[in-house]
Amino acid sequence: MSRLPGKGTIVVCDVASPAPARRGDDLLIVLERGEEQNLAPLGARGFRLTYADPTGETPIAALLAAADTGVTPMCADPASAANLMLAERVALSDVPVLIEGPSGTGKEVMARFIHRTSERRDGPFIAINCAAMPEAMLEAMLFGHKKGAFTGATEAAEGFFRAADGGTLLLDEIAEMPLALQAKLLRALQEGEVVPIGATKPVAVDVRVIACANRDLPQEVAEGRFRPDLYYRLNVFPIQLQALRERPGDIAPLAFAMMLRHATRPGEPGFVSAAALAKLRQHQWPGNVRELENVIRRALVMADGEREIGASHIVFDRVARIVTPGDQSVFEGLSSQAAAPVSAEATDVLPAKGGRLSNIVRKMEAQAIADALEETNGNRAATARRLGISERTLRYRLADMREAGLAVAGAGR
Repeated sequence: MSRLPGKGTIVVCDVASPAPARRGDDLLIVLERGEEQNLAPLGARGFRLTYADPTGETPIAALLAAADTGVTPMCADPASAANLMLAERVALSDVPVLIEGPSGTGKEVMARFIHRTSERRDGPFIAINCAAMPEAMLEAMLFGHKKGAFTGATEAAEGFFRAADGGTLLLDEIAEMPLALQAKLLRALQEGEVVPIGATKPVAVDVRVIACANRDLPQEVAEGRFRPDLYYRLNVFPIQLQALRERPGDIAPLAFAMMLRHATRPGEPGFVSAAALAKLRQHQWPGNVRELENVIRRALVMADGEREIGASHIVFDRVARIVTPGDQSVFEGLSSQAAAPVSAEATDVLPAKGGRLSNIVRKMEAQAIADALEETNGNRAATARRLGISERTLRYRLADMREAGLAVAGAGR
């Protein structure tokens, strides 16, 4: 099986076969039939896969995980295979790419794959989260600034666009970018140049832009929060990543790959049982691939000293949720273990330790936001006005709550 240029090939052979000739950068996978299934490292560049049933799902998933080098996204489900083919095709060009999908589905992984398979692979790959910093700072980070352009600018900075010159710039959570900055981004995309803060002349840049969004951008355009001209400029080649529950064929190989990634100590489990995989497939994965990784890391701790990860070692995340009274739509696609309504007397709205004031304030803030969303039927603009904060601040608060494992019903409207 071929791999990317300079990355060698994957050599698969039976344990009884003569040792195959291979180069130093080849990956060797040795197959062995046996009752005690196991996937163990074999030297620095190889694995030994012991399997019981050659037609079963588990050895095939284990083989895919062993062959994974992090260069190509894990792909076993037909939906993922189709997206990977699209990504390989668009990598041959320099057109902007818009990758959409729920949080935790691997949008940055896909963006890095496009960069690595493009002619820009030897150039830089720069990623910036548009929701992670204030507007003024984001502009300076993107376009750079001259020395003395503003208070605290004691020296010049080139900005991410110029840092990514000759390579790829990933704009994650593009929907969170303020409208004023969207106009400047549009000009940079159209003209191939940026104007640093405090400068009077533009600077030419050669950058391939990939944007990621976990919100419905057409809806954001319709509601006036995203510029339509920028949307169409970015949406030259769209790739839509499905939620993990919609691509069940990826669950087993991802579980094995994450086991290999995190099982670093000798004696840790070397296999995921069929019963454990069956339990993983039954879950609805509200947190997508990120949640699956948490579950596998937790299972490795639970199965410490045992030969394989079993069903009893699989413990799912418990996500607290605030719901509108009588509204059960929030439970669609969620397992009973992963979702629980929060009543007035609930005490686990957000993770807290003891009765520290900061945790109490966070609980009260979360409940106030939930109440305001309920009163405005999920309208975020009206909710922000009711709370006396900007809509951007509200989005930050909701993002913080999601990071804490809290999903608020109606927050996406």
